[in-house]
Amino acid sequence: MTGRQDSGGSTVRRLQLGARLRELRLAKGVSREDAGYRIRASESKISRMELGRVSFKPRDITDLLHLYGVEDQEEHDRLLELTREANSPGWWRTYGDVLDSWFTNYLDLEQSAELIRTYEIQFVPGLLQTEAYASAVIRLGHQGPGTVEIERRAKLRMARKQILTRPDAPKLWAVLDEAVLRRLIGGREVMHEQIVSLIEATENPNIRLQIIPFDSGGHAAAGGAFSILRFPHEELDDVVYIEHLTSAVYLDKHDDLDNYATAFSRLIIDAAPPDETPQILRKIADDVAFDHKETEI
Repeated sequence: MTGRQDSGGSTVRRLQLGARLRELRLAKGVSREDAGYRIRASESKISRMELGRVSFKPRDITDLLHLYGVEDQEEHDRLLELTREANSPGWWRTYGDVLDSWFTNYLDLEQSAELIRTYEIQFVPGLLQTEAYASAVIRLGHQGPGTVEIERRAKLRMARKQILTRPDAPKLWAVLDEAVLRRLIGGREVMHEQIVSLIEATENPNIRLQIIPFDSGGHAAAGGAFSILRFPHEELDDVVYIEHLTSAVYLDKHDDLDNYATAFSRLIIDAAPPDETPQILRKIADDVAFDHKETEI
């Protein structure tokens, strides 16, 4: 994933469209060289298109569909619409002034996912953060920026949350270490508001939230936080996302996917059942509200 180029459009849509074009070409028995000749391009251009590494021209897509013998008008229209989406910049481009380049691919993947499984050991997942909590987290990681930049970064994080209320909202399955909820990011009031927000989130049928209590001992993913994204396209494999301080790693090899999927499966067994989450959160919210012995971060 780290080697894929970003031409300004949707990475996932380019991959999806490229995979479909390759499937149609192979079914028709057309070589990459012949396909390239049809659109006045090289064989390597066809290869890059099929790998989703370049943008697409509607005229080229139309010519290739004719070459591949696609007569179904609905399929033509669908792939041309996919072309438009593949070339259209994501909404987050308006936040380019505060958006780290290594994070743009993740936003695209997140927006296109049908299932997001995430494990956190330090912070509430970005999709579940309140604006005040997000601002406090951003201040921890960006000591230099002024108020305006911090607000812009927090607004970006709030904009991400809109996917959870879309008609085609992805499923979010989050597992949090209890330490995430006990660490007073932003102080007592901010943290209490955040935990109340999590209680409300448990009422969303698209969100499943589990807590790993301190008394559970060690567990399968003690090494660090990660997310696994699944897409509603058969041609796209799952992707594991691991974020570092100034970069990120994207894993899509089958061995890596299997290991992380297994780790997540063990995490949900180690965690308290989802139906116990509201009760656990209410207890922690009470502790945050009334325990005066904390050290605020």
